[in-house]
Amino acid sequence: SDAPSSRTFRDMGYPRRHLVAPGASGTFHCVSRCVRRAFLCGDDPVSGRSFEHRRHWVEHRLLELSSVFAVDLYAFAVMSNHLHVVVRVDPETAERWSPDEVARRWLAIFPSCEPTTESFDERVVVLARDVGRIRTLRERLGSLSWFMRCLKEPIARRANREDGCTGRFWEGRFGCQALLDDAAVLGCMVYVDLNPVRAGLVTDPARARHTSAAYRSAHRRADAPLLPIVGSLGTVPMNLSERDYRETLSWTAGSETGRKTGTPSPAV
Repeated sequence: SDAPSSRTFRDMGYPRRHLVAPGASGTFHCVSRCVRRAFLCGDDPVSGRSFEHRRHWVEHRLLELSSVFAVDLYAFAVMSNHLHVVVRVDPETAERWSPDEVARRWLAIFPSCEPTTESFDERVVVLARDVGRIRTLRERLGSLSWFMRCLKEPIARRANREDGCTGRFWEGRFGCQALLDDAAVLGCMVYVDLNPVRAGLVTDPARARHTSAAYRSAHRRADAPLLPIVGSLGTVPMNLSERDYRETLSWTAGSETGRKTGTPSPAV
């Protein structure tokens, strides 16, 4: 389930410009849910179908976009009917990219659908010369809304094709909470990574597939500094290591499990 602060922002209906000022950098916790009782992933008890493979769709697309947009991805969790993302956005980074860099990044995720004999490099050159188009794409590559749109839309189209239906797959708006300092970011990362634990799917966060905890366990050394999973911003590491973060997750998971089973939780 969502954190109370995330739920408050969505339910009160604040325009996103009040939370994410256009052109401003910041770190945000975003939550997007499915509609029409759709299953994003997992086993649907009504139809009996398994949609577990869709978790890979979402994770792959998320990692791909995070290497292209002017963002850093800190945490994610792909649940059965919703998605959590903790991401830092910095439009100023996109402003420093050359027209050639903007064109390369955009074409990496949106290659031309029209038949062409041009190579990728040739298409980059043509696009980079279009000053107006590059200005638009530069803004999009530094936009949280466009990041989420480019994440959700292809997943929705693919899921609808698989389900043989049309219409909305995701809620129209994604929940968004601004994280104002490192403590808030760290706390939200832990909250996101422990979603499968609170759902009763696992007891060890690192064993929850398609989460940032599992990704860090598989791809990061324990003695490495705690950095975003992937991104383009060159963010300074937090003042703790991957091992510190894993220990925090493990302790908090034990606390969450203890409260669920009625056993005493460790003292804070």
